[in-house]
Amino acid sequence: MSPFFAFVKKETLHILRDPRTLVILLGMPIAQVILFGFAITNELNDVRVAIFDSAKDPVSMEISDRLTSSGFFQLSAETGKEEDLEGVFQHERVKLVVVFPPGFQERFYRNDNPQIQLIADATDPNTATTIVAYASAIIRQYEEEKKGSAALPYAIKTEVRMRYNEELKSVFLFVPGVITIILMLVSAMMTSIALTREKELGTMEVLLVSPLRPLVIVVGKVVPYIALGLIIMGIILGLATTVFQMPIRGSLGLLVAECLLFVSTSLSLGILISSRVKTQMVALLISLMALMLPTILLSGFIFPVENMPWLLQIISHIVPARWFIVIVKGIMLKGAGLEVLWEETLILVFMTIVLIGASIRSFKLRLE
Repeated sequence: MSPFFAFVKKETLHILRDPRTLVILLGMPIAQVILFGFAITNELNDVRVAIFDSAKDPVSMEISDRLTSSGFFQLSAETGKEEDLEGVFQHERVKLVVVFPPGFQERFYRNDNPQIQLIADATDPNTATTIVAYASAIIRQYEEEKKGSAALPYAIKTEVRMRYNEELKSVFLFVPGVITIILMLVSAMMTSIALTREKELGTMEVLLVSPLRPLVIVVGKVVPYIALGLIIMGIILGLATTVFQMPIRGSLGLLVAECLLFVSTSLSLGILISSRVKTQMVALLISLMALMLPTILLSGFIFPVENMPWLLQIISHIVPARWFIVIVKGIMLKGAGLEVLWEETLILVFMTIVLIGASIRSFKLRLE
């Protein structure tokens, strides 16, 4: 047998000898096709909407019913107090608020410039534009049905306001996602690869037989990457606010604390991966499949989670990036505080505790 074929045979046997590597290599393209096929969609369904109806007349109620029964919108709040607008956007997490002024029906039949105000959450400008287009189309259809063949002079004017991103700057969408991806890349992927490399070189075994407790080993490995993650976060925020003029409407201290929490969650995930695998290649493949793809596709960074199939929506709940992007957008664009973002914060805290506990347990098992 020639040296070339002998080398090929050796490499093939090496791959087949590690079943986890083979499963990952075969499973990655399947997972990519499924994720891209179901996650990438521009269709909108069950968008959370609030209706502020000061008129409470038959025409305004008919239009409201048309909106909520269309399949595109789901009624989340209904009130006549427009001063509650900020609370509805932050606490109810609605994407669109429809405002009917007093005397809407009378103005409609008199053709006295009846006006409906559509206020959209433009933290995601593409989604906001699509939502407004859907709502405007439903209103236009109602208007045409009322006119009928008589060509009556009924006309409804829709006034559109984009909240939190009036100019529809795409950078307001991408900066939170870029922060999330880079922090995840540095914290989780690099940690898992670096620790697996030490395991391959044998230096990790020296630590495991040393008098150091597993918790001390984990913390010692985490601290440098936490510092690196915070430095990178500072650079990204500096560029976002100076170059791209992106605001930070909330507390900067809270934003830094939440970033520190997300870095800790990512590092714990990286350490857990490194404690379960033996080679850098397996750690890299798992990091790509379990971290990068879900962070990009299932976090709501580019494609809204609400538009995905229910199974992917359930899976997205275990993706830390989904909750962190909500936090970053809430603080930077909406000026939200911990009283609004407490649920996402507690979820990240819980994930961090579980992952750190699992990592320490893995180290103990290896030590035994």
